[in-house]
Amino acid sequence: MDNPKPLAYTLGMPDQVPAGSDEDLRQLVLHYSRLVEISVTLNSTLDLDRLLQFIVDSAADLVDSEGASILLVEMKTKDLVFAAATGTDRTTLAEIPVPLDSSLAGTVFREERPLIINEVASDPRHFREVGERINFKTRSLLGVPMRIQDKVTGVLEAVNKRDGMFDENDQQILSIIASQAAVAINNARLVDALQRAYDELGKLDRLKSEFISIASHELRTPLALILGYATILKEDAGETASEHVSAVLNSAMRMRSLIEDMTNLNLLRIGSAEMNFEMQPLQSVMRAAEEEVRETIQAKGQRLNVEMLEDTIQARVDGPKLSMALTNLLNNALRFTPAEGNISLRLTRRGEEAWFQVEDDGIGIQQEAIERIFQAFYQVEDHRTRRHEGMGLGLAIVRGVADAHGGRAWAESQGPGQGALFTITIPLAN
Repeated sequence: MDNPKPLAYTLGMPDQVPAGSDEDLRQLVLHYSRLVEISVTLNSTLDLDRLLQFIVDSAADLVDSEGASILLVEMKTKDLVFAAATGTDRTTLAEIPVPLDSSLAGTVFREERPLIINEVASDPRHFREVGERINFKTRSLLGVPMRIQDKVTGVLEAVNKRDGMFDENDQQILSIIASQAAVAINNARLVDALQRAYDELGKLDRLKSEFISIASHELRTPLALILGYATILKEDAGETASEHVSAVLNSAMRMRSLIEDMTNLNLLRIGSAEMNFEMQPLQSVMRAAEEEVRETIQAKGQRLNVEMLEDTIQARVDGPKLSMALTNLLNNALRFTPAEGNISLRLTRRGEEAWFQVEDDGIGIQQEAIERIFQAFYQVEDHRTRRHEGMGLGLAIVRGVADAHGGRAWAESQGPGQGALFTITIPLAN
């Protein structure tokens, strides 16, 4: 197929307009202005329905026709279907498939070339069912293919020229609109597909979070019973049975570590938008964290010392998330503190802040790692030789929760073998 002539040649540039043809020049400028306007609009609109309607309205106006329509290929049936049309209910048209092998639009699509028919009634390729269904008589038709690179994706039609007959100028104008429209429609479809994929990922992420939350919650109660009974059995069992009970305890504690990691994964991207702040006593938050780790600490033979003020300290906090942050500090302490070791949980008031502190006499922290331990997935020990389990998320959650409350979180240690002290500060209500 020969390439269509450029618009400037077909319509005539201003210096080619014969002298005295002011009306021709005015129409030329008007056409150029409308084409620029269409181009700008097509490149700034991503709403597919609005985009399609704008295209057919603009096409009908520019070629001075009674109507225009866009037909796109239906991938399953391989028929053309109406995606938009002027002056007609699109829903009605969408119910009328237009065959590729026996219609004028199908001819444009299959042969990938424009088609001008100024006497439609006598053309055997005319698909009459559309006109019969919507009570519309097509006298003349201009159709051009819509291309994305070398692929035809649809057809842009104009019907019933108002004054005279469709000519090459009309064909050229419609071809320019069609080429711009094809790109715009493709872009809108890609954006729509991306948005739907993003929405689907959001749903999957919410389902994942809900599943993890429910699963970890449901596993905690039976696991606490296993730890409690296994601890009692270990104290009462003989030497042989004690080894088996120890194996049960170790497995239960490993399972508890997995539950802890599952919960932390849900809180990894925590921010103020996900927080539910309420005024409440901080002592209750502290007791919830203590209750969460009590069975594990007893199972390891460690000692937990709890210190809190008798006077109630109130603050606007997200209780469950702050309790989880304290639980993470306690889990961190029990993980790096040997059996028979000591762990302290304290709540004090410092000016206009509440300070939660967890202290242990465990393995301590090297100075170069003091800040790095708050990074997500950071492990103090080498992954090939480490003896302590965990994904390295707990302390990242601690700092995230503290930040979301407008507080701070940090660690202190005198070095390896000297234990560690972790602090969370929470602003108090005035």
